[in-house]
Amino acid sequence: MSAGTSNPARYFGQEVRRARRAANMTLAQFGRAIGYHPGQISRIERGVRPPTEAFAKMCDKVFPERDGWFERFYQESRQWAATPPWFRNWIEHEQRALTLRVWQPSSLSGLLQTEPYALALLRTFPGATEEQVGERLAARLARQVILAREEPAAPMAWFLVDEAALRRCTGTAETMAAQLDHLVTVAGLPNVTIQVVPNVAHAALTGGFAIAEAAQGAAAYIETALTGQVFEDADAVRELATRFDALRTEALRGTESLRLIEKVASEWRQQTAGASPATQAPMAASA
Repeated sequence: MSAGTSNPARYFGQEVRRARRAANMTLAQFGRAIGYHPGQISRIERGVRPPTEAFAKMCDKVFPERDGWFERFYQESRQWAATPPWFRNWIEHEQRALTLRVWQPSSLSGLLQTEPYALALLRTFPGATEEQVGERLAARLARQVILAREEPAAPMAWFLVDEAALRRCTGTAETMAAQLDHLVTVAGLPNVTIQVVPNVAHAALTGGFAIAEAAQGAAAYIETALTGQVFEDADAVRELATRFDALRTEALRGTESLRLIEKVASEWRQQTAGASPATQAPMAASA
């Protein structure tokens, strides 16, 4: 989706109206064709009422020349609507990226999360209903396809992972063990590098950020407890890139990182059997 689709219901309605008028159909004629009252169709066309899946499917039947666009957009928009407005622009940068650099303190990047881990995190948000959690979960998991896509080519991605995130129990010990196993699997992709930043003082303790470089330029994203912000200014992106490189000098080497991840995963598995919690195991900085 592009910036022009930031309001999915309105955009969907505009496309319905465009297709109806191109077919020289009145609201009444279109209503008879799909079994909806003209008033309902009018509200959908104006973006006042969101469409249903059944409505989208009927539109595809009446307008076969659109090649299933209406249902396809409906399914995509459900994920889009579950994404905070300030994050939508970043997703577009993320999808166009040739290279990605991501630092996430305290927890793991959404691009690296397993479904149980992501679900456990999303359920911590105050006031979120199970339906909202489910929609946000689907949207988060859908982003991950960029790491293994073939067309366009997957970006070269560097993830700096906070050691504290490996040891912070998110969900259950079993969830954590599976999540860390997943990190090792993702690190095996030819375009992905994962390095662990040990529990030491560094210049990026205050928050996470990501940098996406594409053929037409670069952008960066910073998130706070309330919102997030996308930067396209070259100076801001350059400053964050410098900070990422400085942080990387504090990270463990790739092979050391994988050994630590595998070690902590084993500790979480031991905890499921009743052994000492992984959170009490020695930190890499002092081991």
